[in-house]
Amino acid sequence: ARGGALRRRGGETLTVDWEAVTGFALEEQQQGAANLLATFDQLRPADLANVLHHLSEKRRAEVAAALHDDRLADVLEELPDDDQVEILGKLKDERAADVLEAMAPDDAADLLSELPEEEKERLLGLMQPTEADPVRRLLAYEEGTAGGLMTPEPIVLRPDASVAEALARVRNEDLPAPLAAQVYVCRPPDETPTGKYLGLIHFQRLLREPPFALVGSVVDTDLRPLPPGTTLPALTSYLAAYNIVSAPVVDEGGHLLGAVTVDDVLDHLLPDDWREARGGAPPGLEGA
Repeated sequence: ARGGALRRRGGETLTVDWEAVTGFALEEQQQGAANLLATFDQLRPADLANVLHHLSEKRRAEVAAALHDDRLADVLEELPDDDQVEILGKLKDERAADVLEAMAPDDAADLLSELPEEEKERLLGLMQPTEADPVRRLLAYEEGTAGGLMTPEPIVLRPDASVAEALARVRNEDLPAPLAAQVYVCRPPDETPTGKYLGLIHFQRLLREPPFALVGSVVDTDLRPLPPGTTLPALTSYLAAYNIVSAPVVDEGGHLLGAVTVDDVLDHLLPDDWREARGGAPPGLEGA
């Protein structure tokens, strides 16, 4: 056993076992969720998800319960399916619905698709209709197709919008980088499914145009959109062939339904256990 020397008064040395010394470190078992949250506060969602994955089920539930809805939603989007289902199942139905509303619609749809039908419908019924409707539309598409992978919330602009307006939308810090890479020009309504899809504009083109120019005058109409039934291999080839990070999904009537981004494609191309390869929890927190 490790030993340490303590000096008594008068110069006499007393040697004790290290295990007998207390107060210098906090036992892992005594670390509450609040202490863990303070430790994880600066972590990116993907890194926090990696840590949660390696915690014990009990501690994982404690941390999830202490996170606010938006933060928990971001972390759930980065977790394996089993962990998502486990954490959501430990939340009260009302809070589970709130967290699903805070998730990106495509991620919420992926999570709900893992649940039993009765539970899925119960949670959808608790969500606000404006939040639940896009998720229901995504659930109607076959898994692994452009319709099933797309997000229904790309940047949509009318043709009479200015380049300055388009760049202001692109600068939104809450927008994922692949979605900010290009804007989609459509006739009203602006929400998906939109009016007639006219084309897209990459943000590099926007940077080259004067701010007062109308997006309708610089729109790219040459890149063909994808139908919602496009398979994953065809979708992958499309992104690679045109060197783009997102692709428009348009129905037979010419309405924009959403956009598929490269990160969602990669999630489905990588092995199911790809997150395991990212490494374990920080030292001292394994199975905490």
